[in-house]
Amino acid sequence: MRAKRDLLIISSAYVLAHFLTTLTGAYGIFRDELYYIACTNHLAWGYVDQPPFSILMLALNRVVFGDSLFALRLLPAFCGGAFIFVTGLIALELGGGRFAQILAAVSAAITPVYLSIFNFYSMNSFDLLFCALTLYLLLRIINSGYEKLWLVFGMVVGIGLQNKLSILFLCMGLGAGLLLSTHRRRLLSKWFWCGSAIAAVINIPSLLWQVHYHWPTLEFMQNATAHKNAQISVAQFFVSVTMMMQPFNVLVWLAGLAGLLFSHKLRTYRFFFISFASVTLIFLLQNGKAYYLAPFFPALFAAGGVVIEQITSLKFKSVRIALVSFLVIGGLISAPLVLPFLPVETYIRYAKFLGQQPRSEERDRPGKLGQHYADMFGWKEMADTVAAVYEKLTPEERSKCGIYADNYGEAGAIDFFGRKYGLPPAISGHNSYWMWGPGKATGEVMIIIGGDLEDHQPYYQECRQEATIRNEYARSFETDLPVFVCHHLKEPVAKVWPQTRQFI
Repeated sequence: MRAKRDLLIISSAYVLAHFLTTLTGAYGIFRDELYYIACTNHLAWGYVDQPPFSILMLALNRVVFGDSLFALRLLPAFCGGAFIFVTGLIALELGGGRFAQILAAVSAAITPVYLSIFNFYSMNSFDLLFCALTLYLLLRIINSGYEKLWLVFGMVVGIGLQNKLSILFLCMGLGAGLLLSTHRRRLLSKWFWCGSAIAAVINIPSLLWQVHYHWPTLEFMQNATAHKNAQISVAQFFVSVTMMMQPFNVLVWLAGLAGLLFSHKLRTYRFFFISFASVTLIFLLQNGKAYYLAPFFPALFAAGGVVIEQITSLKFKSVRIALVSFLVIGGLISAPLVLPFLPVETYIRYAKFLGQQPRSEERDRPGKLGQHYADMFGWKEMADTVAAVYEKLTPEERSKCGIYADNYGEAGAIDFFGRKYGLPPAISGHNSYWMWGPGKATGEVMIIIGGDLEDHQPYYQECRQEATIRNEYARSFETDLPVFVCHHLKEPVAKVWPQTRQFI
């Protein structure tokens, strides 16, 4: 009971830290959050780049709590707290005592990638929680022998798939680990297959949606891998993994990997090592981002906690205290890099002091800020600038005007911040915006965000630049962004619209 009380304290402190960041810092709404909000206005069984679960949850959250930034980030913070708690429970299932559970929870709590993901609304916050629950339930099945838990396992995986398809990679890794271990017999259980059937049934509506729209998510994934994700070497991949998991945490998760491979106490759970190796290999072959491995680390932190607890024992209480203190200090050092509570210029100086250069995991040129923070800047200014251009139009032009944006962040900014100006809904060829179509836009008058005059002149009889959107902290392709007013589309919208499609 004392251990669970400790886990509850750590988890509550974690949630509180996110609440305080949103209330006192929080540079602004994140690019993907704008898109998620737009998706809630088009509820469906699927979207080009995601299943429907997180969108439905946000739609409900908006009805209950509204659209404030604090309301938007309630669910991710609570997911984070639950994730930390479950990480501690995984250590318990691996045979860890109070210290092992605390160490695992603290390691997860200071991890930069987790702090980042649980700080804004996205499907990733739910994904991490569903993956942690998947690991925990599998351990409960193995330890208790209660096979009916496969039904709960199937429900969690099924809902997890309705949230993000990447939980499949975790399941593939776990499957490989079980098949290559003495636990393979558990896959013959009728309850395992019943659980698998539950997961499949839960996902039938989304599968039918994909079939109906000719598998847009597969096209999205292929394009993202080929054209969006930055190419990195194997060495860069593992450096990124080390940094995103907090360098001080290497002591814990490497101890966990070694323990899973060599420790007599953890021999029953050796399949986790095989699982981790399998998932890592998949992502290396796919040119996946380093953070794709994040869902598996609760098992490594938990195993590391068990190994270190066994090595130190109660005779080395001072060593345990020193280790936890060491991790907390590391977490405090790296926290400003992923939690936006420092004033932006102070953050820039701090990052420079630590030798952290702005970087991006996509194929664009970083500006003053790295991708994560830069995606929180420029949206309100974008809507303000477009609104000023819109107001200069005559009443007749405004009645016919559409607004075209190059990507879902820009379109989402117009839809969210443009409401107070009475701007028409934005249209875009990017991902699900393309599937929602051109709306009422006829092409007679169009405000276009981005591109060059040469890009638009072939399509319109008249086109001129009216303004420039600027924000020094935004992504490089979102600042010094021209705004054009174009008249008289040369061909019908229905003929031009298919050419705008970009699933990436």
